[in-house]
Amino acid sequence: MFEDERQRLIRLKHSLELRANIYNLTRNFFREQGFLEIETPVRMSAIIPEAHIIPFESEGWFLSTSPELYMKRLLTAGYDRIFQVSRCFRKGERGRWHNPEFTLLEWYRVGGDCVQMIRDTGQLVTSLARSLFNSETVRYGGRDIDLGLPWPETSVRDAFTASAGWDPTAGQEPARFDTDLVTKVMPGFDPARPAVLTGYPAYLASLSRLMPGDSRVAERSEVFVGGMELANAYTELNDIEEQEKRFRLEIDQIRRERGAKLELPRRFLEAVSRLPDCGGIALGMDRLAMLLCDAGSIDEVLAFPSDLA
Repeated sequence: MFEDERQRLIRLKHSLELRANIYNLTRNFFREQGFLEIETPVRMSAIIPEAHIIPFESEGWFLSTSPELYMKRLLTAGYDRIFQVSRCFRKGERGRWHNPEFTLLEWYRVGGDCVQMIRDTGQLVTSLARSLFNSETVRYGGRDIDLGLPWPETSVRDAFTASAGWDPTAGQEPARFDTDLVTKVMPGFDPARPAVLTGYPAYLASLSRLMPGDSRVAERSEVFVGGMELANAYTELNDIEEQEKRFRLEIDQIRRERGAKLELPRRFLEAVSRLPDCGGIALGMDRLAMLLCDAGSIDEVLAFPSDLA
């Protein structure tokens, strides 16, 4: 067993070296734009209540599912451009693109919005490709992917109407949305280009604002590359009453479906009332490493995935 592990780690050496370089280049990208790198706790007294995310408990607290709660509290104190490379933990997430312990890159811009965060993402990924390969084209899964900007964008309404035959913004069907996104919509994306899906339905707004003039649509976008969801962007919600209402609905659903009781994250809600207009985004660093290392599984960019830890 020891020799098998040793041989596996030897095979991973190039990918792990490349991953380390990706981290260095990512930090340089943000520093050059005036962002401050920050660190927030991994062990939290409260988390964002999300029905589809199951946290790990830690002596009555939780291991972080996202650093968002802390990072937004910093925004209320005058930090206008911040980023973090953060270890996060979510139960039951194990597969080709998932590990229960994973790494998120999150960044926030005061005065920014969902559109700006997607623009940041495109600039980051293309700059990494140029630095690593002297090209804006990367090889992934036996196919060349052109990362050149601007990235193609499609609204949720248009993408689902064309590929799945229905408009998710016209009615509330979250389970159907999730299934059709994976089985019908994503397979329809151009595999040789990134894809940006914009205007998520309001019932999937999470912590994003609703679109001015159309309350059926949220200012939320997601980036997909090489068959992977890579990043999730918001124009951040700063309405405390609306945020508490959404949290209570999630808490009720968690109690019904899992019998678990979560408390409202009170400190965060207090911060929401003082949150400036801003944009935020979370990007999966393990998946970014997969893309740039041409790795078919997350196990190929982790020295010790959960099964082997």
